[in-house]
Amino acid sequence: MNLPDEILTEIASEVPGNLNKMMVRSSESNSIFYTETHFRHMLRVERLRTERSQKPFLLLLLDVSKLMAKYRHGETLAGIKAALMPAVREVDVPGWYHHRHTIGIIFTEISAWQNNLTDLFVQQLTDRFLEKLNPGWLDEIDISFHLFPEKGGAPFHDKTFNSHLYPDMTQHKSGKNIALTVKKVMDLLGSSIALILLSPLFMIIAAAIRVISPGPVFFRQERVGKNGKTFAMLKFRSMKNNCDSAQHHNYVKKFICEQNNTAVEPGVFKLTNDERITPIGCFLRKTSLDELPQFINVFRGEMSLVGPRPPLAYECDLYDIWHRRRLLSCKPGITGLWQVQGRSRTTFDDMVRLDLKYIREWHLWLDIKILLMTPKAVVSGLGAL
Repeated sequence: MNLPDEILTEIASEVPGNLNKMMVRSSESNSIFYTETHFRHMLRVERLRTERSQKPFLLLLLDVSKLMAKYRHGETLAGIKAALMPAVREVDVPGWYHHRHTIGIIFTEISAWQNNLTDLFVQQLTDRFLEKLNPGWLDEIDISFHLFPEKGGAPFHDKTFNSHLYPDMTQHKSGKNIALTVKKVMDLLGSSIALILLSPLFMIIAAAIRVISPGPVFFRQERVGKNGKTFAMLKFRSMKNNCDSAQHHNYVKKFICEQNNTAVEPGVFKLTNDERITPIGCFLRKTSLDELPQFINVFRGEMSLVGPRPPLAYECDLYDIWHRRRLLSCKPGITGLWQVQGRSRTTFDDMVRLDLKYIREWHLWLDIKILLMTPKAVVSGLGAL
């Protein structure tokens, strides 16, 4: 899949015109490192570049806080520089991940994956440190390596995101603590009120489902939430009990991988004209009433009233690198920007772009506007709860 033009523009806008001017010389040694602010900025740039080029990078972190506490700063940094700098290419990025605490180096554009890549780096770095540093210093340095994008045997949705690779997103959220607290209160109060007011409707729907189709009232489906953690999302059951999910799995795969195919239905990954759907289920889907139990997920703290659509677990395994950002640092929502602006009129890539726009531009007023727009979208048949 190709990256959208706006992401390519974002990459270009993030690259400084003259990197040499952005580097600072530490007053405590002859070593040259980026400042913490700019290093984290460059880490974000490298993530975007990797999304475009598909060439991974390796983030090396050296926690030198113990050394800085025991020895003179200048002596410590001079020794570390002597060990590190011969291994750093011109295209690599050295800097402070945490000032006077953690040194970071971004080894960029690693052309090919190797199963033992990290082991090779660790061995080479250990050998160099033993050669260049004072005896005993190595025991005082904590070393960690972080690959982007992550590779491994486990499915993508079984992994939580490596926060070391996204420090800029943590900083971004820290400036919105009050607004995020208000959002949590809105979710708790909103879901509580909705569950109380809608309880008679819940009982009517539950009774109708039981009469028409034997089986449970709720359909529990594994979805992927904030930072890749899975949870059981609730819906009113709209299909016959114990249906095989293979047909839906194939549909989702086709929609994501062949989204320009006009034969693929756009939308929310709901198959229509499916003989497995019960008569009451058809009505529930058309009116989005099957989504009402998700207020329980909001009350539990697994979802929010407003946020990106929670993806299916097997859907995430089909994601391109840039698609994954829609799962970062934001709870999935019952409704969202895509539901009120795009639904069933967008491709999968367009849906992801709207989710990323919501995450990037989020503020409380945006949530309020989306909540106010949702009833109209549902009534018109273009949106969903």
